[in-house]
Order: sequence, then structure tokens, then C-alpha cells
Amino acid sequence: MINFTLPSLGADMDQGKLIQWKVGPGDVVKRGQIVAVIETSKAAVDVEIWHDGTVHELLVPPGETVPVGTVLATLLEPDEEAASARSAEPEATGAPAVKETVPNAPSVPLASTPSPVAPTAARARISPAARRRAEELGLAPESLAGTGPDGAVTLDDVERAAQPAKPAERQAEMRKAIAAAMSRSKREIPHYYLSEIVPMQKAQVWLLAANESRPVTERLLMAALQLKAVALALKDFPDMNGFFAEGMYQPSTAIHLGVAISLRHGGLIAPAIHDAADKPLEQIMRDLMDLVQRARAGSLRGSEMSDPTITVTNLGEQGVEAVHGVIYPPQVALVGFGRIAGRPWVENGEVRALPLMTASLAADHRVSDGHRGGLFLAAIREHLQQPEKL
Repeated sequence: MINFTLPSLGADMDQGKLIQWKVGPGDVVKRGQIVAVIETSKAAVDVEIWHDGTVHELLVPPGETVPVGTVLATLLEPDEEAASARSAEPEATGAPAVKETVPNAPSVPLASTPSPVAPTAARARISPAARRRAEELGLAPESLAGTGPDGAVTLDDVERAAQPAKPAERQAEMRKAIAAAMSRSKREIPHYYLSEIVPMQKAQVWLLAANESRPVTERLLMAALQLKAVALALKDFPDMNGFFAEGMYQPSTAIHLGVAISLRHGGLIAPAIHDAADKPLEQIMRDLMDLVQRARAGSLRGSEMSDPTITVTNLGEQGVEAVHGVIYPPQVALVGFGRIAGRPWVENGEVRALPLMTASLAADHRVSDGHRGGLFLAAIREHLQQPEKL
């Protein structure tokens, strides 16, 4: 028997609302398949399953908000019989026998996990019209709060439960979640900050030439070069790429770049571009545009939210000269890029006006020090001086 639990989709998430099941009892599921949609304070996220198996029982109905770690459903392992699985189910007061995990994610402590109790079968007080509408929407009447006589569930209660949070409410929730995560970061992580001036003329000239023969829809942005430079530098500086959890550093074998994206109604989200060091610039550009579009549409995958190994933020387009960011726990580093602007620069003993950019690093002193951080920034700078090799 496998327990599918609500995963942590970011350090600032302690609960989520189940919006929709995409599977039902008896369905065969494969590793990586999307099985549910969870609404967090930032977005509606498609959540994948990380085991092959057969759905045995759905324990949480759509519309219910539960803490991270709650058992959402049980699955039969391949070749496991339903009768034997029932006898192996954990006691109602016990902890889950198997916890659902996401590959490459840190082993971070989750919110306290309630006992896995299936929804009550008691018949809720609900009007016939409300019951029909709840069935259409896949909402369990027992999970709905009623405002009618004697607490009866009305049609308005059903419609209200089915509606996503209003933009103002979502923005307030997001600001609260971001504040909690950043407060935790500054409280627990001993930050140190470094910055490096990076000449960008070679990168600009190369980018202009590379885009001349490309259709407008396939042209590269400087952001793609910056992301690839960070990813390649991380190969030589693994102490910037991983997680600090359970009192120790856990380096990641994969390089998943979390990209800070501003949302239309305010707030930020930082989903991952997976395996960025191994992708050509064209693929990184496509992945970046796809992430931005889906992040702002509220359609991201759980793995994109849960497994970034470092975060990159770029505020150059907003005219910011330099970014001194806050590390997103349990990550151990954040890279920031400011605007590219013409400034005085001494080259070969002469003062010239060159396009320059400030690259910055916020890093965790429990894992690295200023010497290593300086070398890491220098590696990013050198990669950007050889754009043809990115």
C-alpha cells in the first residue's frame, strides 16, 4: 500500500486546497502522471504521482483544505491485491507507512500530519439543487460549510466553495506566505552577500548576431544566457546548489534553476527550469517563456514548484542596478542580475564606455564562505565572456 500525501510545494506552503481529482478508484497511474490539482497561496498546481500503482481510495474530497503531509489517497502497488492491501493499511491513529516524495527534493520537516481519515459517510443537510450541483462539480457535501437553516448547505454555498480565491484575497494570502518564508530565511540562514561587475559587450554582440537569422518567435533573450551561465558555473561549485535541511547540507546532483517570476496580481513565484546545465540556449529560452506563461495563468506542475536547487532573479528590466535577495529556504544560494547599462570601464589602460551589469550572490554561510562565493560569481562572469560556448 502506498500513501499519496500532500507534498510541500515550497517552503512557504503549510496547507493546500484540493481543487480536483484527475483520477478515480481503480485507475492505473504511472510515475510522473498528474493526478490532482492543488491550490496554494500562489497558484493552482498540477500535482504528479511518484509511484506506479492503482488508485485504491480517495481520502480527501475536492474543496477541502488540508495541511502538508495529509494522506490524500491510497494506492495499490503493482500486483498488489485490494484485499491484502486493506489488511496492511495503517491504523487510523498511526503515521503513514510510506510517504510520497518528489525526486531531488530536500528532506524538510513537514507540517504536523493528521490521521488519515476518510470523509464521513453521514448524509449532510443539503438542498436537492445544491446536492446536484455539488455532484456536478465533484464536491463532497460533507466537506461544505452550510449557511442555510440549521447549517444546511445551499446552492450558494456550493458555488462559493467551487470558486477560486478572488485576486485580492489571493494576493493577501501570497504576501502572507512570502513574508513567512522570508522571515524564516533571515531568522535561520546566516546570509552573506557579494556582487561582481560583469562586462556584457561580448554577450550583446553575440546575441544580436545570433538573433539576426531567427524568426521573432524564436529569438533569444539575454536572460537565457544568464541562466545558462549560472547553470554551468554550478557544475564547479556544488556548494551553491542544494538544500540545508535536518541540520546538514544536502547537495543536489541535478541543477534545477528556480526563476523568479512576477505575477499579474502581485507577488512572486519561482518555478524550476529542470536540468538547465544540459540544455541548449534555445531550449532554456522555450522553457523560460513557457514557465512565465503558465505561472501567470496559474498552471504549474508540483515538481516545478518543489525542486528548484537555487533561485535566479533578474530585475534589470525594472531598472534595478543590483539585486540583494533573500535565500529561499531550504536552498542555500540566490543569484541576482541587475540592468545592463553603459558605464565607464578601464580596459587595457584606457577608460571606455561599456555595457556593464551587476551580478550578485546571497549565500548560506553554513555551507560556503565569501572566498567560494567570489569564485562562483567570477565563473558566471567568465561564462558570459564566452557566449558562443554557452
